[in-house]
Amino acid sequence: MENFEFYNPTKVVFGKGQIERLKDLVPKTRVLMLFGEGSIKTNGVYDQVKNALSSHEIIECGGVQANPTYEKAMEVLELIKKEKIDFILAVGGGSVIDTAKFLSLAAFFPGTPWSILTNREQTYSKALPFACVLTLPATGSEMNCYFVLSRGDEKLSGGHSLLYPVFSILDPSVSFTLSQKQVGNGVVDAFVHVLEQYLTYPAQAPLQDRFAESVLKTLIEEGPKSYSRLDNYEARANHMWCATMALSSVFGVGVPQDWSTHQIGHELTALYGIDHARTLAIVLPAMLWSMRNEKRQKLMQYAERVWDLKGSDEELIQRAIRRTSDFFESLGLPTKLLSYDLKENPTEKVIARLLARGFTPMGEKQQVTLEKVREVLEFAKR
Repeated sequence: MENFEFYNPTKVVFGKGQIERLKDLVPKTRVLMLFGEGSIKTNGVYDQVKNALSSHEIIECGGVQANPTYEKAMEVLELIKKEKIDFILAVGGGSVIDTAKFLSLAAFFPGTPWSILTNREQTYSKALPFACVLTLPATGSEMNCYFVLSRGDEKLSGGHSLLYPVFSILDPSVSFTLSQKQVGNGVVDAFVHVLEQYLTYPAQAPLQDRFAESVLKTLIEEGPKSYSRLDNYEARANHMWCATMALSSVFGVGVPQDWSTHQIGHELTALYGIDHARTLAIVLPAMLWSMRNEKRQKLMQYAERVWDLKGSDEELIQRAIRRTSDFFESLGLPTKLLSYDLKENPTEKVIARLLARGFTPMGEKQQVTLEKVREVLEFAKR
């Protein structure tokens, strides 16, 4: 096991009716209520939040897009400074929460805010406190310090230890109005988050492996229930908690990680507007197939422990990758690029974008070269 530090100060308030706890959890300061494109006003969450905060001073700001943008964040930043906001309450899914995280740093940042994403060497000493009311279980942003933001056709990630939410309210029942597409996306997003921390190489970290396997098996069991019956509270509760834990760093500490699927997926989202989870469903099976020799031991462990498969080494690996693809497809997410009418071959465009960013080989052993990226995207077409 590798050396590590673990820190996660976010308070999680989970279960039915917990939004009313906002009245005690949110400080009596000038609060920005940040939300998306209006769904909270039709599913009852807006009214619940407003009722809970009836004695607070609230400034509202909606309109955060599903793939959050720098341009929108800059509009909100102006409002934060004009209204002298002291606290941000993000009400929504990962896009709203990610925007709140960026704003939390940008509020006190003296330079050009975009450099928060482009310059990883900068240091920060202060951030605006924020908290979350989660409405869409998927990204795990409600219990970590990372975020993603787009600017034009660029999609970049950032993070800092100052960016853990003060608290996050997770009420599974507020997600009952989600579409099947959103629920399927959320299950797959969480599943791939786990796999990118797990499917690398053995690191003599059996506890982390067992944690990861338990989340994967729970998503396999509960995800289809959450997807097929949208008002199944117990299934959605388990789905929601899995999504939160998937990117909380609990089982990512002390082990190698591989985020190459996410990096390639971000480029597909930026270029073609494909939902983030759907790019992961396209790239991951192809990545596993292309890297099956490098990931051999963990793929066999994954096949045996997560999918309960038996057989020869090659058979185990092939069946595990097939089961993964079938699982994604069963949740409504295509696993082939041909399922999307892109009107062009994305391979060279993705490679050109990676090169423009100063590409260095990716993966747990930096073995995902540009040639591997090309191979992965070609596999993804078949």
